[in-house]
Amino acid sequence: MFTDFLYLLRRNGLKVSLTEWMALVEGLDKNLHNASFTGFYHLCRCLLVKSEADFDAFDRTFLEYFKDVPFQQEVSQELLDWLNKPEVLTDYANWDEIQALKNMGLSEEEIEQMLKERMEEQKEEHNGGSYWVGTHGMSVFGNAGLSPRGIRVGGQSMYRRAFRVAGERKFRDFRRDNTLDTRQFQVALRHLRQYSGLVDLPPTEFDVDSTIKDTAGNGGVLKVRYKRPRENTVKVLLLMDSGGSMDYYAQLCSALFQAVSKSGHFKDLKVYYFHNCVYGRLYQDPTLLSRNSVPTDWVLSNLPGDYKLILVGDAQMAPYELMGGYYGRSGREDGPRCGMDWLRLLKGRFRHTVWLNPSPRPDWGPYWSQTYDTIAQEYPMFPLTVDGLEESMKKLLSR
Repeated sequence: MFTDFLYLLRRNGLKVSLTEWMALVEGLDKNLHNASFTGFYHLCRCLLVKSEADFDAFDRTFLEYFKDVPFQQEVSQELLDWLNKPEVLTDYANWDEIQALKNMGLSEEEIEQMLKERMEEQKEEHNGGSYWVGTHGMSVFGNAGLSPRGIRVGGQSMYRRAFRVAGERKFRDFRRDNTLDTRQFQVALRHLRQYSGLVDLPPTEFDVDSTIKDTAGNGGVLKVRYKRPRENTVKVLLLMDSGGSMDYYAQLCSALFQAVSKSGHFKDLKVYYFHNCVYGRLYQDPTLLSRNSVPTDWVLSNLPGDYKLILVGDAQMAPYELMGGYYGRSGREDGPRCGMDWLRLLKGRFRHTVWLNPSPRPDWGPYWSQTYDTIAQEYPMFPLTVDGLEESMKKLLSR
């Protein structure tokens, strides 16, 4: 039964054994799927998928094989086609202050109920208004709109104000080209190791090879040998953007911080925070309070150049913040340098540097991509994904 489905799963990289397949057949025979297609899907995923990383591949294979089975999705394809408007709103002509206040007063439950009602009522494409599911308007549903909150339907994230994405696929975060959780961070950070045996420590680590060799040379009489432990010599300076557009990635950056803090295998770790770009002061916690800050010059003067510098941020800000002035979290800071000057000073001080970016390059206009492109020309920039983090660790270790 469904033998072709088994072969398709295997062709798409899912290692399903015959034992697991027979367990599925037995489960169906015992009606563990409650005679429903949805129950069959969950039973298959429970018995045939070994890792969360394979959930997305399984979903795609399942949909490919059972594509002709009627499926009631949350958002109709016709509605998604109406909302496929890649052109970007270039001004705030559709902004309505009164409507924005009304939208802010709606609860998530009210917006969810309103979306259900609109999808039943809507029979044609609508854009620029405040009632229907559309684009570029003040409605709490749709995409590329100006409402301060709502549900994104179709399109791409722009202003990051939606509290949910209708019809969003699950388990994508477990793919290797998607964002990370703390455990995945810790695994990827293990690549950042440089060991040295020339440390001034007593020989306390059991030396297997020398023990075997000397025992054999001693006629089989055991001779236990020890050696000096090897030590990871990597020192890391981690600078993280905090606040503003980075609030959208707060959970992801928290996972990175936890993974770095708990890794325990760096010789030294220094963590500081900045807002948008590095200026004259670096902060010791994400609140960016002046009383918990140190001069950036102090960091440049006191940390040797063999620290591995990792900056984390979306590289998105007003161009003047990067090139035109010296502004900090709460206004102008002392010093004649702009943000780009400070970034170049850091790059000149620390020989190995990378920039980890949780956000893709902005594609909704040249104004928004200016600072992203400028920083990417100065720093090797990698996406904050499993593959991106592993590649950045290799870059830090390259000579």
